[in-house]
Amino acid sequence: MQRMNIAARAAQWSSNHRKLAIWGWLAAVVVLFGVFVGGELVERKEVSAVDAFSGESRQAERALTDAGLRPTEEVLLIQSDSATAGDPAFESIVERSAAELRQTAHVENVATPSEGGGAISEDRHSVLVDFEIAGPEKDSAENVEASEATAAALNKGNPGFGVEQFGAASTDKSLQGAFTSDLGKAGMISLPLTLLILLVALGALVAASVPLVLALTGVLATMAAVVVPSQLLPLDGNVDALILLIGLAVGVDYSLFYMRREREERASGKSPRESLLAAAATSGRAVMISGITVMIAMSGMFITGEATFESFALVTVAVVAIELFVSLLVLPAVLAWLGDRVEKGRLPLAGRRRSRRESGGAWRRVVTAVTRRPLISAVAAAGLLLVMAIPALSMQTTQTGSDDLPADLPVMQTYDRYTEAFPDKANVNEVVVEADDVRSGDGALAVERIVAAAERSPTFIGTPEVTYSDDGGVASVAVPSEGNGTDDASVAALDELRDEVVPEALAGTSGVEVNVTGGAASTEDFGQVLSERLPLVFAFVLGFAFLLMLFTFRSIVIPIKAIVLNLLSVGAAYGVLVAAFQWGWAESLLGFESNGGVTNWLPVFLFVILFGLSMDYHVFILTRVRELYDRGMSTDDAVREGISQTAGTVTSAAAVMIGVFSVFATLSFVDFKEMGVGLASAVLIDATIIRGILLPATMKLLGDRNWYLPGFLERMPQLRRRPVEVGGEPEPART
Repeated sequence: MQRMNIAARAAQWSSNHRKLAIWGWLAAVVVLFGVFVGGELVERKEVSAVDAFSGESRQAERALTDAGLRPTEEVLLIQSDSATAGDPAFESIVERSAAELRQTAHVENVATPSEGGGAISEDRHSVLVDFEIAGPEKDSAENVEASEATAAALNKGNPGFGVEQFGAASTDKSLQGAFTSDLGKAGMISLPLTLLILLVALGALVAASVPLVLALTGVLATMAAVVVPSQLLPLDGNVDALILLIGLAVGVDYSLFYMRREREERASGKSPRESLLAAAATSGRAVMISGITVMIAMSGMFITGEATFESFALVTVAVVAIELFVSLLVLPAVLAWLGDRVEKGRLPLAGRRRSRRESGGAWRRVVTAVTRRPLISAVAAAGLLLVMAIPALSMQTTQTGSDDLPADLPVMQTYDRYTEAFPDKANVNEVVVEADDVRSGDGALAVERIVAAAERSPTFIGTPEVTYSDDGGVASVAVPSEGNGTDDASVAALDELRDEVVPEALAGTSGVEVNVTGGAASTEDFGQVLSERLPLVFAFVLGFAFLLMLFTFRSIVIPIKAIVLNLLSVGAAYGVLVAAFQWGWAESLLGFESNGGVTNWLPVFLFVILFGLSMDYHVFILTRVRELYDRGMSTDDAVREGISQTAGTVTSAAAVMIGVFSVFATLSFVDFKEMGVGLASAVLIDATIIRGILLPATMKLLGDRNWYLPGFLERMPQLRRRPVEVGGEPEPART
């Protein structure tokens, strides 16, 4: 008896141990959630505020944090349209507010303008009261609630005055709440939409429910399981959205690939068991290779060395691995258990639609037309993609700033009033001076020079403020400037500080280190790190993808062509992203205002995600083409039949992904909108122009050269499929 491949052996074990596979998996999900989420036995660690920075700004933030100069700062903004600072009524509410804050839990270091803290606006209609939230950073969202309640009570109890709270903790809490709401909205829309697409694709309610339910169990398991590795590699606070996005997309796709092939085998006359093993040996194997390719691509984010990207890499690799496990070991058990019951809830005319899909339908006509005129088709498709990619040549990246956050959030409305009254608070650069003693000697000289230069330069506004650490080893010089932290004015101010002010301050000194941080600094440093690491990410992803496909298909042409086609797809998606967001073509459609760029973390993220996901379809299609070729078909016939037979499945899978990704384009945050549009457009391009036109056209042009393998590679390890022996064992009774 010939040996079965790994996927077929997994399916055989799963179908023979149905109860263990199904109930064991469900129990594992419940335990994971109960232990790591519900029970809070281990708390998920998140990326610290310091590690969210890069390069020079990270060094500055580390120095400030270690020196105790990074408390959780908040302000109470007190405003009146009629009264001004100094009026008895205004003074009374300021003092009363400070007294109330001092009696509030988790509040410390309250300071009014009369006590040397806070600030008074130029028109004297606004006053700030400074205070800090006590406790560790991870507890700030909970600890800030008491002061928010105090602020709300003061606002309600003082007619004629507006009393609002603003600061790092209250802003993060509010934005996280809005983010959670957006995530819930995405789930509420994407789940029924996915079910509807699957219902059309599979033609029966039970069949449509299987991929969705299994994908969701994988998502839940991942959200719980990543708590463990987060103890060593802290996670970004927004990874749950990424787990849902990627987990739902790949989980449904993998199950769909598997189920459509199993149905096809049953329609050909095989027994349920034979059909399941045949589907596992073919589509299951393709799913396994696809999953490994996706995980390799996503692992490229580890190379950036950035905490946010590393956490993205961890959760995406984890969710793909878990969804792959579910598809290979749980899905076969479910299919074996359901048997013919998987067809319950059949849609009217479902059989007719299935017949059209199995015959290739419209895609067969497209592929036939393409292979008749392959050169014209290839040139036209490639030309279209290159034109679509042209906007990408002008891509500018930018950090999402306050202007890009949802304007209807109360915290952003407070921020607008805060910065309108105190414009010098909107964009503050912090020059961090480190020395043995920053109050004397060369350290003090550097601080004095920085303050003097900032006061002389028209680039900077307001008055520089110097804060010293208790041990005298660190000084922070706050230098306000025009801009919002991400625009040209902010960058110009940063450049002047780093290129002129700091070098002049350090001239002739020794033992003094100076670094600049702030909104503009963090943006510039993040972009610099990415530009340095991007070639390494590309080399890693492309190199490993090439090797995996080389071993899988035993051809040097197939992986080279796959990489070129996928790069065309990614380039075209970049072009769509630039036109929609940087150029603002989609402003009215999606409800945002362009900030003149693309979110700076998105290009790298999209590259690794899109490259991995597009390989899904490529591997799935080429596996079928190679299967037909190995059975004796000519390359031309194998290409035409293989693409025609898989086109319906790829179209359905792409529709699921496009649906899930498009939902994110409707959310409040512009980062989500960009991610959703980028991913959805890339999948659409990939499933139509690439797989429907360019792939068959280029394979037709190359003919048998598609399978060319240089002689010196003939001895490389065999990863070719093995024929599957089915029917050799009795099928166990259904339980």
